[in-house]
Amino acid sequence: MSEFLQYTMTGLTVGMVYALIALGFVLVWKSSGVANLALGQMVLLLSWFTYGMIESVGLPIWLGFIVVLIFSLALGWVAERFILRPLIAQPILSLIAVTLGMAFVFEGVVHLLWPRSVGALPQIFPDEPVHIGTAVVSQEYLWAAGISLVLFGLLSLFFKYHKTGIAMRATADDQMAVQACGIPVTRIFSWSWMLACVLAAVGGILMSSIGGITFGLVETGFKSFSVVILGGLDSFTGAIIAGPIIGLAENLGGGYLSPLTW
Repeated sequence: MSEFLQYTMTGLTVGMVYALIALGFVLVWKSSGVANLALGQMVLLLSWFTYGMIESVGLPIWLGFIVVLIFSLALGWVAERFILRPLIAQPILSLIAVTLGMAFVFEGVVHLLWPRSVGALPQIFPDEPVHIGTAVVSQEYLWAAGISLVLFGLLSLFFKYHKTGIAMRATADDQMAVQACGIPVTRIFSWSWMLACVLAAVGGILMSSIGGITFGLVETGFKSFSVVILGGLDSFTGAIIAGPIIGLAENLGGGYLSPLTW
């Protein structure tokens, strides 16, 4: 029973992080109709960039995180403004191919700047495990779950009450109507990519605090794709629900089915 509870807790937590990253994909898809195939590589690049700022440059953890968030905003803006915006009138396959090319570039940059295969961030959360019933859960998982829930709430408030969030929702529903109201749709596209990069950065940091920084973080993006497929390409609520489901399936399957394969 303790084993099942532990798998369940860790699965739900990791699934929430998957959902957080998947929200960035849904946001870009709803606002611009672009499938961002560079999602996993964005998580990888921003995680290693965090490592570089804190471990290589020597910034304090809090300042390193601020620099990473600013860099992620800039990365999203540059990607949309100079790579994707010139292709707005092109076929959708061209846009998808461009995001695939971005994925190769991001991964190549990581291999060039950080050729080592494994990195680790300094201890962010308390390392004393928490006992929940008969299960023992690391605090990294609980903090990751808590931060994800807080961000879900903040995003919900942002899209419901902030004028930029409302404009993003309106753009997702009807771009022509938004343009008729005088709202610059291209600016909404930029905001969508910028916010998606921030979510990728936060998700990458949370996953790195749990399992370290490896090139396997690209798989986090792939798992977030599965969240999007299960929850729906244009559904924020679906992504939030599907994330924990994928996390549970991954952890319970890995815990109980892996021994059967030997």
